[in-house]
Formats: sequence, C-alpha cells, structure tokens
Amino acid sequence: MQRWNDSSPIYQQLADRLAVQLLDGSPPEGEALPSVRALASQYLINPLTVSRALQALVDNGLVEPRRGLGMYVQPGARSRLLKSEREQFLRQEWPALRAKLRRLGLSAKDLNWEEQQ
Repeated sequence: MQRWNDSSPIYQQLADRLAVQLLDGSPPEGEALPSVRALASQYLINPLTVSRALQALVDNGLVEPRRGLGMYVQPGARSRLLKSEREQFLRQEWPALRAKLRRLGLSAKDLNWEEQQ
C-alpha cells in the first residue's frame, strides 16, 4: 500500500514517484505510461489526482499525451530529469549532507559507494 504525507499535494507526490521511475528508465523513452485507471488502481487514489500528476509531467516536458493512445515518455526525458535532479541535489541536499559528514568526522575514504549486502 502506498503512503502519502502532508508535505505536498498527493498529485505532486505521485508525479515525483513517477519521475523517479522515469529516471530509473521505467518505462523507457518512447514507451507508454500505464493508463490513468491503472495508476489510480495501483496507488489507490482518484483518477483526477492521477490526471493532475500526469499533467505535471507533461508541463515539465517529460511525457506527452497522444490522443486516444495515452501518455508517452518524451525522447530525452531521462537525461533532462537526471540533469535537473543532479542540480537540485547539489544545490539543496549536498550542502547539508557535507556539513553532517564534517560534524561526524567522516571523509570520502570512510564512505563505501558500493551497496551493502
């Protein structure tokens, strides 16, 4: 079951989740997203909320509506999203993370970039 929080509207939270999936390559560029009904059923939310989330992705140039066919991932969407996410991370998240690492006395050699098993 999907959990929503009060930090932002549900449609924005869904748009963010779908953007993460696009960043991970699912679905691939040029392919269709699941239908509004399928997403509403999957996330247990109103189809109008799903439509609003998809419109946010359209507004950001990540997907395009194709009349009678659904929403399709735009060519270059992943690279644009990756660039945007990197810039946001470096501007907003990295300074706080770097400060915490310094407070804890951790350096690059202390960090393991490989996944833990």
